[in-house]
Amino acid sequence: MTLTAVEAAPKAELHIHLEGSLEPDMLLALAARNKVAIPYKTADELRAAYDFANLQEFLELYWAGQSVLLTERDFYDLTHAYLARAHRDNVVHVEAYLLPQGHTPRGVPFAAVLDGALAAFDDARHAFGITGGIILGLNRHATQDDALDVLRAATPYRDRILALGLEGPEKGNPPSKFTRVYDQARDWGWHLTAHAGEEGPPEYIVEALDVLKVARIDHGVRCDQSPDLVRRLADQRMPLTVCPLSNVMLKVFPALAQHNLRRLLQAGLCVTVNSDDPPYFGGYVNANYTQSATALGLTEIEQQQLVRNGFVAAFIDDDLRARYLRDLDAAWPQGKA
Repeated sequence: MTLTAVEAAPKAELHIHLEGSLEPDMLLALAARNKVAIPYKTADELRAAYDFANLQEFLELYWAGQSVLLTERDFYDLTHAYLARAHRDNVVHVEAYLLPQGHTPRGVPFAAVLDGALAAFDDARHAFGITGGIILGLNRHATQDDALDVLRAATPYRDRILALGLEGPEKGNPPSKFTRVYDQARDWGWHLTAHAGEEGPPEYIVEALDVLKVARIDHGVRCDQSPDLVRRLADQRMPLTVCPLSNVMLKVFPALAQHNLRRLLQAGLCVTVNSDDPPYFGGYVNANYTQSATALGLTEIEQQQLVRNGFVAAFIDDDLRARYLRDLDAAWPQGKA
């Protein structure tokens, strides 16, 4: 099979939840290894459950799937499997969410979560040349005190964690709940991002920018309900880590052809393409690019710009960014867009 230009190009993935990369076969294998009872006997039964009316329905299945992750080895295997799969899509840089709060209440040691995932990143760097690291996720439906406990537990890892992020159900959980946590992470020198404007209103995007002072917005697609916000995001070149297939599966848009990805790109926003939770939503990063290109009529120049935006938005130094952009221009059949 001949790859399209965008499939063959080196890419960054900036919005992927490691727990959400748990493939059905691995989920079943881990359940057997750890003797965890789950209500599914086959991978096909699991896939049949991937039919969500909204974010909450997805999260309930997602949280149930997390129950099979118990040991450092589990988190290593999970992370390494995703990075190997991303490598097949020519992903060269990954910034991945990891949510300790999804595991420590079940008695999983904080160190097992972080050590397993970080070891897999170290090995993938040697095996595949993939750069990147962990975004420490916070459960937005928990309290700020809970989030501060997570940060305290992360203190021994402060030099190994790339960024702080906010995830989970948006409704009723505005970014401003977590001001003190973000202030602490900023003082530590971490990069800052947050989910906002997926199911929440444009005001949550504004809060993430003005109160949490993030450098990137995860999702952010509801910004187009506010023309002033769209202009602000374009003027500031504020990156949005958009996940097209996820947005359709979770009914943010009724169909991919109605997604606003192309409109936001044409409005001058720094939008990027990512997979979010690929087994649940029907595709890894290349599938998000190719299916969006077909459904929205993206030109090759627009596709290349989306890939470039991924490197522009990445939490990397300028030298590495310049190298990846040169590699992209060299790999694209027509050169630089």
